[in-house]
Amino acid sequence: MNAPAYFPEVSEIIGTRPACPLCGKHETRFHAEAHDIEYCTSHEDWTWHACDPCGVLFIDPMPVDRLGEIYPANYYSYGGGKTSAVQKIKEALDHRRFKSLLAAVPGHQLSVLDIGGGSGWLLDMVKGADPRVADTTVVDLDAGAADLARAKGHTFVQGRIEDAELEGQFDFILMLNLIEHVSDPRAMLAKVRRLLKPGGQLFIKTPNYNSLDARLFRHRSWAGFHTPRHFVLFQRRSLEALAAECGLEAVSFSYTQGAPFWSVSLLEELRKLGLVKITAEHPAVAHPLIPLLQAGSAAFDFLRRPFAPLSQMELVLKLAD
Repeated sequence: MNAPAYFPEVSEIIGTRPACPLCGKHETRFHAEAHDIEYCTSHEDWTWHACDPCGVLFIDPMPVDRLGEIYPANYYSYGGGKTSAVQKIKEALDHRRFKSLLAAVPGHQLSVLDIGGGSGWLLDMVKGADPRVADTTVVDLDAGAADLARAKGHTFVQGRIEDAELEGQFDFILMLNLIEHVSDPRAMLAKVRRLLKPGGQLFIKTPNYNSLDARLFRHRSWAGFHTPRHFVLFQRRSLEALAAECGLEAVSFSYTQGAPFWSVSLLEELRKLGLVKITAEHPAVAHPLIPLLQAGSAAFDFLRRPFAPLSQMELVLKLAD
């Protein structure tokens, strides 16, 4: 008589899966494999997993102890480089957006916090959008940005927002392209909630993985993965659900163009064809074709915006009643 076949327990199978960073459960599945197609900081294979109940994607393992390696000196948010025509248009649109958002915040003088704001260049724009903005603060990991931010009149606090000791609360808080970079989004959002004044607003911008480009380039290192610098990615339902869990209520939600993701993803296709070269010294974001690809991608997304979820989300939140 043959010995019975061995069937592993469900717990053994689940135990091999990484835990979701939101719910902590191991009921996750493989989503995609990706590489650093932008800055070439490593040639490793990085794995993205999905937690369907939570509606998030996450990278595992998260390289939280390698930040100095995965964020190179020529990283785009560190400044430098020329401003393209596309970027100037974006800045004009951002200025108009800030003016509209700040108009809904009450008060004769406003205090504004930019988390991950670097040298404070966005806060400069916020100041120009509303003369009531009196106090501005940046929290950022980059010590090199401190002098630049302070020279512009901003208070600068180096470190993670989860650890930062800040005085008082703020009327308006910016978290633009930030929540996807942290290993524990819930802890960060809970801390930010405590920093928000009653009547104030929190403005979040983050990638949406439930989009056309995310599906097309899913197994081709979609640039929205920003591997390995993005740790957790959301879609609308998961982002709003997390906000609600942290005591925040949605004021407005919108999709916006994902030209940076389209353009880098398309450039990677050209690289695979041998038509362009990307290296650590000459990253994708600095390639001469990027402004042209961004312009075309932005136009494509603006045409689709009324009909489809795009690959960037903007969520404005207030304290829940």
